Amino acid sequence: MDRYILFALIATLGTWFVTALGAATVVFFSSPSPKVLNLMLGFASGVMIAASFWSLLQPAIERAEAAGGLPAYVVATAGFLCGAVFMWCSDKIVTRARKRADSAGGEHNQRIGRIIMLTLSITLHNIPEGLAVGVAFGAIPRSGDPAETLLGAISVAIGIGLQNFPEGAAVSIPLRREGYSRRRSFLVGQASAMVEPVAGVLGALLVVYMEAILPYALSFAAGAMILVAVHELIPECQKNQRTQPYTATMGIVLGFATMMLLDVMLG
Repeated sequence: MDRYILFALIATLGTWFVTALGAATVVFFSSPSPKVLNLMLGFASGVMIAASFWSLLQPAIERAEAAGGLPAYVVATAGFLCGAVFMWCSDKIVTRARKRADSAGGEHNQRIGRIIMLTLSITLHNIPEGLAVGVAFGAIPRSGDPAETLLGAISVAIGIGLQNFPEGAAVSIPLRREGYSRRRSFLVGQASAMVEPVAGVLGALLVVYMEAILPYALSFAAGAMILVAVHELIPECQKNQRTQPYTATMGIVLGFATMMLLDVMLG
């Protein structure tokens, strides 16, 4: 079972690496193409929404039914809502801190405060994303079809990795605009995802050694991913909807279709 924890570590190191790639855009570009970023955010949203059901909720329901005890719909719903509430509470904490930063004196201080809060916000919501990847890989040895579960775990990691690219750029580029060096901007941007490998290993450990929490953990990760996709990624990728009416939308459709193909047709 230790190898699945290693898989979770490797996968979350990969999602962290994609964040670093996004942060590295500050070295080569003053600002990445908004159209490309919107397409990537939309694609990641579609992948995460589809993965939340086929790779997380559906296995959670199956595991809860096999375990007996509480009805499967109660287990899945409770875990899903807890994941969403966790992300909601995290967002509330960051929003409150951001408002305090905005009230600080001086326009420059306010901008720096907003950047700091943006960095903290991204770092905070990377924790359940890392947990989602770890839980997905930790569930493999408990699954009746390890190959299909492995494919789903890889798909979850890919979806989260894709949406990490613009997040890295979202941190490093504003820092560069405020006068920070390219090197420091990059280091801060990539550091926002360093919590993902830690959370990924923790999630895998919990699932591997505490089988009873697996259905709750899977549905918890699904709730966290849905809230991130619906509350943050989709509104962000739709900001330029007037000038690019279908770029983000087609990204969402393509992301969902890709995930559906991987999990249903190939699974």
